[in-house]
Amino acid sequence: MDWQACTIAVVGGDRREQEIARQAALTGARVQAYGFPWPDAGIQGVVHADTAAAALSGAHVALFPIPGIAPDGALFAQALTERIIPTRDMLVAMREPRAIILGWADAHLKTAAQDLGITFHEYEWDKDLMLLRGPAIVEGMLRVIIENTDFTIHQAQIGVVGQGTIGFLVTRTLIALGARVSVFARNKVQRAEAYAAGAQSYSLEALEKEAARLDILISSVPHQLVGPAVLGALPAHALLVDLAAPPGGIDREIAKSLGLRFIWARGMGSRAPVTVGRSQWSGIRPRIEAILGMAPESV
Repeated sequence: MDWQACTIAVVGGDRREQEIARQAALTGARVQAYGFPWPDAGIQGVVHADTAAAALSGAHVALFPIPGIAPDGALFAQALTERIIPTRDMLVAMREPRAIILGWADAHLKTAAQDLGITFHEYEWDKDLMLLRGPAIVEGMLRVIIENTDFTIHQAQIGVVGQGTIGFLVTRTLIALGARVSVFARNKVQRAEAYAAGAQSYSLEALEKEAARLDILISSVPHQLVGPAVLGALPAHALLVDLAAPPGGIDREIAKSLGLRFIWARGMGSRAPVTVGRSQWSGIRPRIEAILGMAPESV
C-alpha cells in the first residue's frame, strides 16, 4: 500500500495524539493535526491546521481521541477552550474512503456522518489495545490513590467494581502491593478469576453490605452501578476512584453531597503518552491498512 497517497487527520486529544500523529507521519502519509497540545518544535511531517475543519479537509481517514465523547458530542481536546463537535459540514470535505477511527462514536457523530457514507472503526473495548495501555492506566490510578490518602495501599481494604480487562489489571496490581482486595462483579467467571488471583469475590448485590469496611472503592465500569445506597454505607474517610469512561461508574453528585472524596480518574493513559500513543498506533495502523485495502482505487 502506498502510504504517501494517504492523508490522515488527527483531531483532538492530548499528548497521546502527539505520538500517534508522529507515528502516522513516519509511514510517509500526509498528516494534518488540530486540537491536541502542539509542541514548540512542531512534529516532523505533521501539518498543524488552524481549525478542525482544515485538518479534516481532504483526509481519507480521521483519527479522533481515545477518551469517550462528551454528552454534547464534543471531542476530547486538552489544548482547547473551544468545543470541537464534528458536524456534517466539517466531515463533508473528507475524501473517499472516508473513515473515522476512534475510541467510540456517539449517536450525534454517527448521524452527522451517515449521509456521507463515512464508516466508523471503534476500538475502545478492543482487549488487545486495552491491555497495551492498561499499565499506564494502573500507574496513574496508583498516583491518584497515593496523593489522596493518608494511609498505605498495603493492608488497605479496597473494593473493585468490575473485572473486565482494566479491572483485573487493577486487582492484580493492588494484591501485589499488599492490599486486601474485594471484587464485586456480575460475571461469575470474572469473580472466579479474581478469587484465583487472591481477592475476595462477591456479586454486585453484596456491595452495599460490604461497603462499610472499605477504605477505597474503585470502579472501572462505564455504568453507574455505585449509587446512593452504597455511597451512604461507606465510611467517611473512604476514597472513591472512578476509572470509567462517561458517564462513569459512580454517582459523583451523591458522593460529593455526602462529603466523600471522589476522583474521576478518566484518561489515566495520558500519564505515559509516548508509550500509550505508540501502543494505540499499533492497533490503528492495521485498521487503516484494512480500510485502504478495501478501496485502493480511492487513494
